[in-house]
Amino acid sequence: MDAAEFRKRGKEMVDYIADYLEKIDKRQVFPDVEPGYLRPLIPDCAPQDPESFEDVFKDIEKIIMPGVTHWHSPYFFAYFPAASSFPALLADMLCGGIGCVGFSWAASPACTELETVMLDWLGKMINLPEAFLAGKDGQGGGVIQGSASEATLISLLAARTKTIRWLQSEKPELTEADIMSRLVAYASDQAHSSVERAALIGAVKIKKVPSGDTFSVCGSALKKVLDEDKASGLIPFFFCATLGTTPCCSFDKLLELGPICNKENIWMHIDAAYAGSAFICPEFRHLLNGVEFADSFNFNPHKWLLVNFDCSHWQIPLGRRFRSLKLWFVLRMYGVTGLQEHVRKHVRLSHQFEHLVLQDGRFEICAEVVLGLVCFRLKGSNELNKALLKSINEAKKIHLVPCHLREKFVLRFAICSRTVESTHIKFAWQHISQLATDLLKTWEQNHHQQ
Repeated sequence: MDAAEFRKRGKEMVDYIADYLEKIDKRQVFPDVEPGYLRPLIPDCAPQDPESFEDVFKDIEKIIMPGVTHWHSPYFFAYFPAASSFPALLADMLCGGIGCVGFSWAASPACTELETVMLDWLGKMINLPEAFLAGKDGQGGGVIQGSASEATLISLLAARTKTIRWLQSEKPELTEADIMSRLVAYASDQAHSSVERAALIGAVKIKKVPSGDTFSVCGSALKKVLDEDKASGLIPFFFCATLGTTPCCSFDKLLELGPICNKENIWMHIDAAYAGSAFICPEFRHLLNGVEFADSFNFNPHKWLLVNFDCSHWQIPLGRRFRSLKLWFVLRMYGVTGLQEHVRKHVRLSHQFEHLVLQDGRFEICAEVVLGLVCFRLKGSNELNKALLKSINEAKKIHLVPCHLREKFVLRFAICSRTVESTHIKFAWQHISQLATDLLKTWEQNHHQQ
């Protein structure tokens, strides 16, 4: 493919993507395929001779699209949003086109410098303390990671190094192996599995701190675990606080936890992967109060990009893509007000869904609705709710995933798509409500017969 053909094909691809996104609501949100569907559709080996772009392009609809879960469909309410926008797609194209590998300043000065400035923009948008910003000569600064998992791992490794150095300066007779065997990291029992994985990779113990009634960790719960572990000769060194947990979007109590971590010389990392985006709205910024006690902070701005602040081990891979272009395009073309409106719309729609659930006496809300996630279930057994979720996902009109809150099996309804509107929420609720009616009829009949 030469430059002339690239111009032509590039325009075709842009048209294809624009059509895909414009008409995504016409596609079934979840695919009708079984595991292993793709292998029989393509050859066993790569072709010896080149094929035409037309042949490749035809196979997108034939082979790829039948196996795609449409994350940007307004009927997709699973997981958390993976926001996408046209400016971000254009920036991705430019990033690929420049194709630099920015492992140092000289490897591409703009790549390093734009990232530093964009993360300061983001930091200021959510009103982070000055210490987290790079500024012209600040001590802080941010770097874009591939995912929240990497950000947590990097923070844990930085905390581990810092603790080992500090202990060896205090007690030179201690070997690294002595210290490593006694180090303990902590996180909420609601924290994401990636925190546990970070501890495994970092070769340190991790303990879950029990969360309270609202699925949040409070200061006394952390203090109890710390006191027990210190008494048995362990060295607490890292605590990962979660703002907006994956199961139900609960918030650990930073204002209680922060002072304890500071006093005990424990690195406090904040994982606000999903909820962090909402802090650009003044009415949600209070959820971040206590960040001043933290050593590192990370969030995925609308899950477009992941940002990890103030970390001395900047990243795991050496090479890096020019990812800050995406932020630069999006922040300029939406402006802070455009992004605030996007967050507020999602929050309004989640409260609309919550309101519909509360009007139906058969259902219950299982956790406070703060941002764009509603946790709900039918009053009744876990088996009943598993059957409801199965019927929802088999109908494939909308897509949901579950979570477990304590012993309860719960359905999560997350507002995800950039194009989702009130009509989609009403449709989703009517659909769920009807399936619940059908299910309860057969459920009662079956249980009467037994």
